Amino acid sequence: MNFNSINPTTEKVVASYRMLSVEDEQDIVNRADEAQKIWANVALANRIAVMRRIADVLRRDVEDIATLITTEMGKPIVQAHSEVMKCASVCEYMADIAPAILARQLVELEDGPAEILSEPYGLVLCIMPWNFPLWQFFRFAAPALLVGNGILLKHASTTWGCALRAAAVCLEAGLPEHVVSCLMIGIPRVSFVLADPRVRAITLTGSVQAGSSVASQTGTQLKKTVLELGGNDAYIVCNDADMNVTVEACVASRIINSGQSCIAAKRFIVHQSVHDEFVARVAERFDSLVVADPMDPRTEVGPLASSKAREVLLDQVLQCLDKGGRIATKRLFDEVPQRGFFLCPTLMTDLYLDTPAFRDELFGPVAGVFSYQTDDEAVELANNSEYGLGGAVFSQNHGRAREIAREMECGMVAINDYVRSHPRLPFGGVKSSGYGRELGEAGLREFAMLKVVR
Repeated sequence: MNFNSINPTTEKVVASYRMLSVEDEQDIVNRADEAQKIWANVALANRIAVMRRIADVLRRDVEDIATLITTEMGKPIVQAHSEVMKCASVCEYMADIAPAILARQLVELEDGPAEILSEPYGLVLCIMPWNFPLWQFFRFAAPALLVGNGILLKHASTTWGCALRAAAVCLEAGLPEHVVSCLMIGIPRVSFVLADPRVRAITLTGSVQAGSSVASQTGTQLKKTVLELGGNDAYIVCNDADMNVTVEACVASRIINSGQSCIAAKRFIVHQSVHDEFVARVAERFDSLVVADPMDPRTEVGPLASSKAREVLLDQVLQCLDKGGRIATKRLFDEVPQRGFFLCPTLMTDLYLDTPAFRDELFGPVAGVFSYQTDDEAVELANNSEYGLGGAVFSQNHGRAREIAREMECGMVAINDYVRSHPRLPFGGVKSSGYGRELGEAGLREFAMLKVVR
């Protein structure tokens, strides 16, 4: 069986990759286990040097890698370029903080000193998604490798080209062979790899169903797990919001990566006194966005990553319309180029809470608007979700905004801006959005075991 990479703009197969046999799979795990033990004994200074060279290679090859990303999953080329550069930044940041965070700590006790050491778990299986095929990997891999872990990369089946390129970048930068290994296996084989005693930790970015399946197995096997499982981020627009700032931030958040982002704005919760103005201005901006070939630098919204992704989102929109929802944008959601998995940015209003626009994660350039009267009602609506990844509050009264932000049940809240990840800030959610943290100092510690020597 082969994995096919399909260009979502042309709908043509651009590459095929052979699924590993069970024998090949075991051979890769064997080699990775041996390589990790050697890598764990490499001096931290040398691991840091490799990480800095990874950043250099990423910057040198930014154009080629960005083109690969856009070809495999349709991200607008300007955003693909930014993704690669952000990967370089996280590698450098983690290299900068590693000496202090991972250094041996001495604690003086009454009967003598004790040492606290940071040691690797061993082999970490990372299960990565297609929407940020390089960033999702490197934001985990940079800290995990600096600690001395080895990585088994099970990428999304449609973006194996990006996975292989990421591994090649690491190898060229001086990472020993097999410390990062691509594991081209199907979903049914994942449980077998998870059960391997040499695999000591798992990180997954994906659906709630995938995370629940992994967590149930790793729980019985007592293995370290970090899960990032998507979101249904609520953006609360207060009656005193600066509407110029609010509209631009909300539009930018909703259409980043053509709407295929876990931390994109999904639900606009707007005070009734500014509801109509907000809807009119956001709809106007949605209608003006350039939906076209993602290789064109002028493109703001590219295709969805697959035909299945488009079908799922279309079905969600139609369910909302069947229950009385109204489309506020003038451009029809399917008014798109004849070829490709495109969907026009769509804003919906007059929605009930039992529709997909409120209940589910819409993974594409579609959003729903819901109105409220009091701040308490806005918070109640925002928290009425199984998810808890990010959220935002818009108000010119910063005290009011912070008070609302503190009441929101999510891992990250932006005030008068949209949620975005940053190498220096911990990233992650609560509730069904997962647990554990990536990025920041917390991300460097996440896959480091503490050992006390006394």
